[in-house]
Amino acid sequence: MAIAEAVDDGFCPASSLVSRFPKLSHAALFAHLLVISSHRGSRPSESASLIAILADTHMPRGARRLPERCVELITAAEAVIHAGDFFAVSALEEVQALCPVVHAVHGNVDEAALRRSLPAALEVEIDRRTVALTHDAGPAKGRLARLRRRFPVADAVVFGHSHLPLHEIEDGFQIFNPGSPTERRRAPRPSMGLLNRGKTGLVFEHVWL
Repeated sequence: MAIAEAVDDGFCPASSLVSRFPKLSHAALFAHLLVISSHRGSRPSESASLIAILADTHMPRGARRLPERCVELITAAEAVIHAGDFFAVSALEEVQALCPVVHAVHGNVDEAALRRSLPAALEVEIDRRTVALTHDAGPAKGRLARLRRRFPVADAVVFGHSHLPLHEIEDGFQIFNPGSPTERRRAPRPSMGLLNRGKTGLVFEHVWL
């Protein structure tokens, strides 16, 4: 049975759907619910809300555009986190047109207008948890400890720059790089991230595009 059919047949709330679709992670299931609800002109319940995570969109450049799945998830999300390197103001405006609530920092290739309007680092409170944003987190060696020192009150740090998807956890502290949805470089596939505000804390997940 498809998830949309389960919703139609009354298997909501999400807790019921989890038992119906045990192979899907909670974040992936919630992503499906977001897209279904957005297509039907309604918003999902707060417990099913997700935040879309992007970095290194590097647009415009030739015929480059956000993948369709990425657009769907941004449109359905309650907010977007972007860890820098939009490249042009038009790329930020494109994301804002899909989801008005955008928490973002500037990156090293962002044009001057973005560098003036966006901070180099930002801390956002999400469901009584603090998520810090920065673009370049420095060398891989010692990165988690370094970010923990730089953002001592943060529960998690989202960063970009390398275009390499990454998720590390140590003693409850998380660092997360969503990769790039448009320029994978050494990554196996283009990607983005999702952040679910779960009962046990912040739940990050990569989405391969």
